[in-house]
Amino acid sequence: MLFNSLEFVLFFFIVWLLYYLLRRTLRIQNILLLIASYTFYSFWDWRFLSLVLLSTIVDYFCGLKLGDPNTKNRKLFLIISVVFNLGILAIFKYAGFFITEFVNLLALFGVQANEPSLNIILPLGISFYTFQTMAYTIDVYRRKIPHEKDILNLALYVSFFPQLVAGPIERAQNLLPQIKNQRNVTVTDILEGGWLIYFGYFLKVFVADNLAKIVNSIFALEEVRFFETVTGAYAFAFQIYGDFAGYTFIAIGVARLLGFRLMTNFLFPYFVTNAQDFWRNWHISLSTWLKDYLYIPLGGNRFGKWMTFRNLMLTMLLGGLWHGAAWNFVIWGFYHGLLLILFRMALGKNEITTKWKKYLAIIFMFQLTCIGWLIFRVENMDQLGMMLQSLVEFEAWSSSELNNIKRVIFYSTLPILITFYQYKTNSGNMLDKMPNALRVLLYVIMFYAIFALGEFGKQEFIYFQF
Repeated sequence: MLFNSLEFVLFFFIVWLLYYLLRRTLRIQNILLLIASYTFYSFWDWRFLSLVLLSTIVDYFCGLKLGDPNTKNRKLFLIISVVFNLGILAIFKYAGFFITEFVNLLALFGVQANEPSLNIILPLGISFYTFQTMAYTIDVYRRKIPHEKDILNLALYVSFFPQLVAGPIERAQNLLPQIKNQRNVTVTDILEGGWLIYFGYFLKVFVADNLAKIVNSIFALEEVRFFETVTGAYAFAFQIYGDFAGYTFIAIGVARLLGFRLMTNFLFPYFVTNAQDFWRNWHISLSTWLKDYLYIPLGGNRFGKWMTFRNLMLTMLLGGLWHGAAWNFVIWGFYHGLLLILFRMALGKNEITTKWKKYLAIIFMFQLTCIGWLIFRVENMDQLGMMLQSLVEFEAWSSSELNNIKRVIFYSTLPILITFYQYKTNSGNMLDKMPNALRVLLYVIMFYAIFALGEFGKQEFIYFQF
């Protein structure tokens, strides 16, 4: 069931109506949300709901042992939790990739091996809920949070449907207290949640899905020219932002209508001046997860410059691999690790204070980001080499290339202006700082863009594959 479908709109309306009618009984509300979450996930493939249940059960009992003061070998139960969750992730997401690469390695040494046909289907959202449930057991082990005694609460934490399949990756210290305590939906929640859902649909249905046609056509070419590569990179930069940020805004908005406050996952990532700030503003729930559970345990920046660089690179390599079992994701992670190191070496702790230098730095960082998105999007290494080569072979644009450039500008201009307005005014919902007449005009234009020019209910979200 896609957020951008009439099925989901009907599903959520029924859930919200029942939720409102049950507002005086917290536990019944939570049971309703758990049933709704499992139903939502089962619409994709009910068989893989068993993995969600297994993760919940294993981490519930590991959490009980980790939180019990009488448990002698606490580390053993942490290891059980981590090995189980990473094992499930390895089998369903990475087994085919590593087997293929092992067979290719043997072939280099003249050893021929038959590659088994696994036909493994990647369960929807497995990377997201696996990291979320692992964070719970790790935090209990670190004694940052108490263990959860009620399995219903933990089950809802793991499977809460607004953010189950594509985040944000919530921490237990934020979401569990909201599950356990009475929630009140205020008028502000409805207004701000409604705006987030509306803006999310605009980004997904109008921006991302229309740009996807351009991106797919360019990346399907057997040969590309300079302007095709540049247009494809820019178009994909706005497509993936519209697609993923759009999903996140809808998820946060839906949660607000239920009285929950999920963490911010995007904060103007294309208006940053360096690689470090990019990762402070893009997919924040993942970048902070990698920082807290990988980078800092590796040593962070506590053991000198070169160890810091090593830790940054290892974190980004694994962050790239988290996105998918393919070499382009590993190279993308390496690329961003290299950017983090180079920016740290060049800037240190210096900040840009001059306004015009800041704008130039934003433009420069955006170009670097788009090169990264080119690496992220390619189908294979041959295509990556061909596209990178086209960037040094400048040719005048053709009429078809010019038409694609115009379309990218058309689909990206309004979201850029809206985001820039929010960036400059520090406004998250556009409801309190924009003049009423301009706000109404904006809503009308967005409505037309969604329902007359959009692709409502036709395209899955990009991050469903991760």
